[in-house]
Amino acid sequence: MTGTGKNIYTVVVADDEDVLREAVCRMVPWAELGFALVGSASNGLDALQLVEKKEPDLLLTDIRMPFISGIELARQVREVRPAMNIAFLSGYDDFEYAKQAIQYNIISYMLKPLTIEGLAAELRTVHQKIDAQFALFRQASQQPDRARTPDPQDRRAVFLMPLVLDEFADPDPAAAQYAVECGLLQDAADKPHYTVMAAALQEPGGAGCTTPAFAAAVDKLAAKYLRSVSFFSGGRVVTVLLGNRSDFEEYLHILADEIVQMAARVLGCQCRIGVSHMTPELSRLHGAYREAMEALRQADPAEGGVRFISDLVPAVRGGQALCARALQAIDQHYREADLSLVSLSAMLDVSPNHLSACIKKYAGETFINILIRKRMEAARHMLETTDLRIQEVAGRCGYTDQHYFSYCFKKYSGESPNALRRRLHAGAEAQP
Repeated sequence: MTGTGKNIYTVVVADDEDVLREAVCRMVPWAELGFALVGSASNGLDALQLVEKKEPDLLLTDIRMPFISGIELARQVREVRPAMNIAFLSGYDDFEYAKQAIQYNIISYMLKPLTIEGLAAELRTVHQKIDAQFALFRQASQQPDRARTPDPQDRRAVFLMPLVLDEFADPDPAAAQYAVECGLLQDAADKPHYTVMAAALQEPGGAGCTTPAFAAAVDKLAAKYLRSVSFFSGGRVVTVLLGNRSDFEEYLHILADEIVQMAARVLGCQCRIGVSHMTPELSRLHGAYREAMEALRQADPAEGGVRFISDLVPAVRGGQALCARALQAIDQHYREADLSLVSLSAMLDVSPNHLSACIKKYAGETFINILIRKRMEAARHMLETTDLRIQEVAGRCGYTDQHYFSYCFKKYSGESPNALRRRLHAGAEAQP
């Protein structure tokens, strides 16, 4: 809180126009508006690294930038910080283009040219929107406790609770029909996959603090991605998620991470989550619940708040072993331009959240920094020992844009690829 009673939200600014970026950073009255500027970047790559390092509440970014566009930056940011909001600075001609990114937590579109006064006015509105988001999550999490039994008006939860919790519940041949009648399914042709998620809150000291009301907060976040029904049981919130396979593959880890991040940021609580495999049948919900509970029990708070049951496969059990496999996979696949934390986690059959936490803990760096170092060391070796053109070296290191590659190389090595080649050539000529 500031002296004026405002909540303080951290912000990173990204714009490739140096004069504009520096003016925004220097002239916007950030503290007066309720923000703290924690960094700025001149391109999408640096912005992404800043987001991973600083974990800001807001990214204020131009939509057209070198190397990674604003929309691609928004997509990648959502993978690692889904609870973060993004505000776009956009030229008029880019407005329709910018609206394609609505699914990536875009909280504002600001049209250039924009005065400092106009930007400040829009930032006041953004601050109010973030206030409202946090207040809604906090209120949903802190409502007066409901009874363990779900609201009888929520026929979906009444229907699901015994299927999820009761080991000896007999499968009812009419279950699918009743699932339609109670509103869980849309009609008889609605045949989703199901996943069970178990979530528990704890205070910084380790004491459990999950309330029945937290179920409402989970459902509010889940509604952005998947259908869900949540209820409180045994000191934790149990959620049944519904969607098709592609929905789960794209959104499940994002939703789980957002719950954890919002709990930490808004409630000041640590949230641990266990997630089951998918199942296509209502009769298998209890088995999925047991998987979610096992994943929850195995979750190590030091390695991140979300654990998928697939993370517990014996071959990858243990964060140190998983980190070693991840580093080996980076060595094998760094030449692939589309290698990302999400694609790497799919190769290893673990969640991106768990993989990211293990890499940070046991390697001491973020995935993106390790990948860049690997690519730059490989590039340096090729530049020093081969006559390959710069563009060919870039391609063999996973870069489709030579300018992007040259920027990364100079940032990492302190000199451009061409400067390195000239220095080596001059040194060779000077040899007797």
